[in-house]
Amino acid sequence: MADQDDLPFGLYERLITTRLKARLLGFDPAKARVVTENLDPAEAHATLARHIEEVIARVLGDLPAEGRVEKQSQVINEVIRLLATNGKDADLQGDSVCSPPEQLTAIQPISGMPNDDRDVVAPLVALSASDLLVNARGEPGLAHALAHEIPSADSIDLLCAFVRWHGLRLLKDQLEAHCRAGKPLRVITTVFTGSTERKALDWLVKCGAQVKVSYDTQSTRLHAKAWLFRRDTGYSTAYIGSSNLSKAALVDGVEWNVRLSQVGSPDILDKFDATFGTYWESPEYESYDPARDASRFDRAVAPEQGETLDAPLLFLDVEPWPHQREMLEKLAVERERHHRFKNLVVAATGTGKTIVAALDYKRLCEQHGDLSLLFIAHRQEILKQSLSAFRQVLRSGDFGELYVDGHRPDAWRHVFASIQSLDQVDLIRLDPSAFDVVIVDEFHHAAAPTYRRLLEHLFERDTARTAGKPPRILLGLTATPERTDADDILHYFDNHIAVELRLWDALERGLLCPFQYFGLHDNTDLSSVRWSRKGYDTAELERLYTGDDARVRLVLEQVSQKHRDATTMKALGFCVSIAHAQFMARRFTDAGLLSIAVSAKTDSETRKDALASLRSGRIRALFAVDLFNEGVDLPEVDTLLFLRPTESALVFLQQLGRGLRRHDKKDCVTVLDFIGQANRRFRFDLRYRAVTGTTRTEVEKQIQLGFPFLPAGCSMRLDRVASEIVLENLRTAIPSRRPAMVRELRALAEARSSQGGHRITLPEFLRETGLELEDVYRSGCWSGLQREAGLKVPDAGPQEALIGRGLSRILYVDDPLRLTAYARLAASASTEGLPTAERRLLTGFCFATFPEEIAPQTLADGINLLHSHPAIVQELRELVPLLDERSDRLTYPLSLRPREDSINGVPLSVHARHTVDDVLTAFGIVDFDRTVWTQTGVIRDEETNSDLFFVTLEKSEREYSPSTLYKDYAISPTLFHWQSQSTTTQQSKTGQRYIHHRELGGNILLFVRSRKKQDGRTVPYTFLGPVDYVSHKDERPINFVWKLQRPMPADFFRQAKVTVA
Repeated sequence: MADQDDLPFGLYERLITTRLKARLLGFDPAKARVVTENLDPAEAHATLARHIEEVIARVLGDLPAEGRVEKQSQVINEVIRLLATNGKDADLQGDSVCSPPEQLTAIQPISGMPNDDRDVVAPLVALSASDLLVNARGEPGLAHALAHEIPSADSIDLLCAFVRWHGLRLLKDQLEAHCRAGKPLRVITTVFTGSTERKALDWLVKCGAQVKVSYDTQSTRLHAKAWLFRRDTGYSTAYIGSSNLSKAALVDGVEWNVRLSQVGSPDILDKFDATFGTYWESPEYESYDPARDASRFDRAVAPEQGETLDAPLLFLDVEPWPHQREMLEKLAVERERHHRFKNLVVAATGTGKTIVAALDYKRLCEQHGDLSLLFIAHRQEILKQSLSAFRQVLRSGDFGELYVDGHRPDAWRHVFASIQSLDQVDLIRLDPSAFDVVIVDEFHHAAAPTYRRLLEHLFERDTARTAGKPPRILLGLTATPERTDADDILHYFDNHIAVELRLWDALERGLLCPFQYFGLHDNTDLSSVRWSRKGYDTAELERLYTGDDARVRLVLEQVSQKHRDATTMKALGFCVSIAHAQFMARRFTDAGLLSIAVSAKTDSETRKDALASLRSGRIRALFAVDLFNEGVDLPEVDTLLFLRPTESALVFLQQLGRGLRRHDKKDCVTVLDFIGQANRRFRFDLRYRAVTGTTRTEVEKQIQLGFPFLPAGCSMRLDRVASEIVLENLRTAIPSRRPAMVRELRALAEARSSQGGHRITLPEFLRETGLELEDVYRSGCWSGLQREAGLKVPDAGPQEALIGRGLSRILYVDDPLRLTAYARLAASASTEGLPTAERRLLTGFCFATFPEEIAPQTLADGINLLHSHPAIVQELRELVPLLDERSDRLTYPLSLRPREDSINGVPLSVHARHTVDDVLTAFGIVDFDRTVWTQTGVIRDEETNSDLFFVTLEKSEREYSPSTLYKDYAISPTLFHWQSQSTTTQQSKTGQRYIHHRELGGNILLFVRSRKKQDGRTVPYTFLGPVDYVSHKDERPINFVWKLQRPMPADFFRQAKVTVA
């Protein structure tokens, strides 16, 4: 206990009052540490309101019993009068309590029918109350409680894994009356385990409900059971718990269900509403129509019930999953923006690469007409499955011809061929330009002579296409690009991977098996091991790891502790050398875990037998050296042992991927990563950034917090010492501090000079050091860094330090319009004849780069000031192509509904990133004569009749803030939920302008960002473009749903949605 009896040691979220502060001062500093923090601005109002609610409740409860209710209402009215003198709401006095105090319980319509005076059935639990229903004696059963909720609901949403007739019929009368009254009922369910019954779904649809079904039987993603009863009065309620819609769950079972109210738990009901809406718009849940889908539903549940039904070929519309849409968008960026037409797609097995290829081909044909196709694979089964996938996507049962195992094409227009068949073709007779699109599955095989010969014939002597024809496409598909001969593969793609599916996306979609990662200190010190540009010296690592048994004893101990039963595991261990692998196999076998070591030098038959032994369980572990980074299919593996330091993010992910294939006999993969004290040049950040998809700074924070935000089923844990080693390494491994960067640049320049080479360019410096642009500009600029390293650069101008730091404020730019203007700016100082749009773009550049103390008075002054710094101009010439190269989105010109007297065109690009200053200068709202602008959130531009909405999704600076997350969010790629300012009413001029913007010829433009700051930098907004009104509800604030005129980028939707579905 602490010094104060009612202040025990522990965690609090308690507002510090004067009384509490005095008591806290009474703690002995030698015995207790009192920790406080400032209120989060985004949540302060709610924290303070909760406090005053407690105070008021205490005061009201202590009032004398006689006339208590009247006196309580008088006290409340006094509080309201005080608030009215301090608030902006002039109508606050309207919130005063009437005398005598009464409570409204219903407003019922008068229809003139005899039963008009009959009361609406009310819920058994008060509308404002919460409760826990456990089917206990003396409390209503869940079925009875739900039956009393339905009659007063204006709409109902049900999320339920299983819907069965015997459960549905308990609520049949109430649901039928609800739908007969024209009130919406939406149901989401699944075919998982075959428990949902078609009779129940058919009845719901016939009754008038909208039903959506997930036909995914592999991922088991939806386990939720929840009801939302919306009431237009603002008294919505929800039930969330363990009960499916079955008789056992509603009546007989030992079930727990929480009943929540909009009044008592508004944030949770907002989250329910947002999450359900996102599920409803997700392609995973498909609309169910008995007339169309009954046979499909029966076929889906039959295997789950142990039955099989013949499945006729059906051409269903193939829509990409969100991760596939992101892959398709990146392919489009590669070709349309960066003009790269040889594209490598890297994604784990099971993520739908073939469907992506088919959808990509369909899109190319829509753009360019019918294109000839050659699809290459090494097995007949892959070719047949791929041909079927293309036929489904193209909705053409006769598309394509096989060239494999005796099948020969006739038309040679769309050919699905095995490499073995093509190897028999006389290449002299095969026209290299015969195929517009060439797709190679399992491209990691392309280093083989048969592939190399064919690809060189098709592409190495590629010539210019006939005028008007699209460039020829090479599309490579692989799960494993990392090989000992990787250069022989990547050179086909200019050493560039076009699309790499984030591990996170595949895990969130349930496409891969979840993992539990343990980073464990192994008591080794690698800081003095010889280091070269290739990493640690292999021989020294081998001596360290095999010199004694201390490390292997620790490995065996951790395997025993972390694994449920090590005698049943199927493990892959990645070792540093053949001797290390053999050493580990001997020691594991000695410990009773029969193991084998293999390497690239092991003959193929022995390797094959070793893999078969691991699959069958005859051995417990297979220790390998640079062997299973490649595409060996081992779904049975349930344990991974990282026994060597792996710096390459790609190798780390490939090794991790060996265990992530789904298998019906494993529910997760156990990953043991043994970590020693690292060389200061070793980079732990690469592996953790690759796994989490975050920045280096965010990785550091994630480690400190224990990786709290992972896909379902996954966890990552570092023990205390390993955590300290990794965190220290993150701070020191990369030369991101200025002095270290200067030393690194000087060393690179000296090495280049000794070889007679040219000067080190900015792109080369970044590539050689692994640094990012943001690292270089964190405390200066490239010109200054070169000068500090003693390199030859143009003379510094008078304000180089200030302007150089200003360049750090344009690193977000990815808009081709803006980058083209910046490139012209670097080439010429003339402002003569510049069109209005370009003048506005360059005004935005001046606002970004010139701080207030040297702010120019005119655009000409700004451009002249820039050009008085030749080193900065030269730097800008290097920087602009880098910014363009790392741009990863297609952008589109903004099109407005203009007024007759408005300017033609506002130089903004939809899907590009912009700051508020960019937007204001593009509209001409701010320029050199009007530089002060304090309004935020919503900005009105009368000239173009436009309202500009600036939205920050994560309003709190906390890692997770449930009270602020569900105000603004993406429902789907084309729908966005937005909450107006808190004082806006539906009948106000502003509210009416938003609701009727189309009739009024107005524009609503949406700019959204995930958070305010990232790594200490202000985050720009992504311009989602013009939106149109869909619906609204509530007021003060009004909740709107807007429809985007163009779907938001897939990578941004991943950030802006509220769920992974």
